[in-house]
Amino acid sequence: MTTIPPARRGRPGYDLESLLEVAVKLFNERGYDGTSMEDLSRKLGISKSAIYHHVPSKEELLRLAVAQALDGLFAVAHDADLIEGRAIDRLEHLVRGSVAVLVEQLPFVTLLLRVRGNTKAERAALARRREFDQIVTELVKQAELEGDVRPDIDPAVTSRLLFGMVNSLTEWYRPRRGSTGADLADAVCKIAFDGLRLNRTPAE
Repeated sequence: MTTIPPARRGRPGYDLESLLEVAVKLFNERGYDGTSMEDLSRKLGISKSAIYHHVPSKEELLRLAVAQALDGLFAVAHDADLIEGRAIDRLEHLVRGSVAVLVEQLPFVTLLLRVRGNTKAERAALARRREFDQIVTELVKQAELEGDVRPDIDPAVTSRLLFGMVNSLTEWYRPRRGSTGADLADAVCKIAFDGLRLNRTPAE
């Protein structure tokens, strides 16, 4: 698991965590390639040398940011693996937990979903995303074998459709008063696991 190192002394007013938050905001607004260290220094109101006090490069900021999102997702996958019982229940736990990570770390997950593999940090992130996708696919396969998931769709396709829905939240979800991550997870799981159509008894 990637952890953010403790802030060094001698640089008052900000730490690595707040630096990451600003960097992620700019990366999402302007794109990683379109954001320079000069942009970051102006946004923070500090010198570039002050930024280098915490990280050696812009790419390290990217690496730490996407790793934070990935660590959250893999922690949820680990928790799901510990649940006893049917695979479909572990899959639902994984979906709910992933929605919670997205809600709690929306800018970080948004950035993760935008990486394209142009740098070493991005390629490493994509490799971990594929590993996570494989975990989901294996759960779908197990649920299919247990008779809880329809067998006429490729498990890899099912997993992509399922997490395509989860990942699409980054495009439109914005926190608002009265709405919680749990409400959003409930909605996703109802659509994903119960479907849209109501089973109505034909009128006699």
